[in-house]
Amino acid sequence: MKPFKTVALIPAAGMGKRMGAPINKQYLLINGLPIVARTIAVFESSPLIDAIYLVIPAEEISYCQEHVIAACGFTKVTAIIAGGKERQNSVMNGLRAMRDCVDDDDIVVIHDGVRPFVTEAMLQDSIATADIRDGALVAVPVKDTIKHVREGIVVDTPERETLWQAQTPQSFRFGIIFAAHQKAVESGFIGTDDASLVEKCGGAVAIVPGAYQNIKITTPEDLILAEAFLAGNKKEQI
Repeated sequence: MKPFKTVALIPAAGMGKRMGAPINKQYLLINGLPIVARTIAVFESSPLIDAIYLVIPAEEISYCQEHVIAACGFTKVTAIIAGGKERQNSVMNGLRAMRDCVDDDDIVVIHDGVRPFVTEAMLQDSIATADIRDGALVAVPVKDTIKHVREGIVVDTPERETLWQAQTPQSFRFGIIFAAHQKAVESGFIGTDDASLVEKCGGAVAIVPGAYQNIKITTPEDLILAEAFLAGNKKEQI
């Protein structure tokens, strides 16, 4: 038996303006199932995950409870929490909601609600790394050359070998990530992801190899890719 509890925190409170759809992106269907339901299903079926906290817009809680949680028979979803103005605020709302149910040494696995291609192997590696480091960041090496640009002019070309594209899950001991979020609130710091808050506090976040298929669905083109990935995965299983 593992010596700590592992809780998934899934923020899905974005409005998805870039998608241009009549409903929020997390409820768009991929092969008949909402994106967020496909994401939750990975954590629901994982023996590594003890509980799931879902963060969504306050006005969608009843809809999500009926059309996602109940409809799919998810039993690990412990709470549905109202999101905040920004993703960082939503994650903090989730951390506050679980505060009385976890210890500082328990592990929180934070994962985007619209990133449905996370695998069990990623969860396992991320949790194992967070157990021994200040945090674990699933990421993939950057494929393209990246340019630093100022006022439309290239000012620097960083070495591609040093650049990684951050994904989720990002996993941390509860005490570490809660303290990092608290300090961010106190200082007014807004990070680009949860790992950046721990980095800001001097924490060492270790890379866990991800997969290029582990995309975040934010645009219509991403939906096309997701359908293609699903079709390819089905062919592999035949």
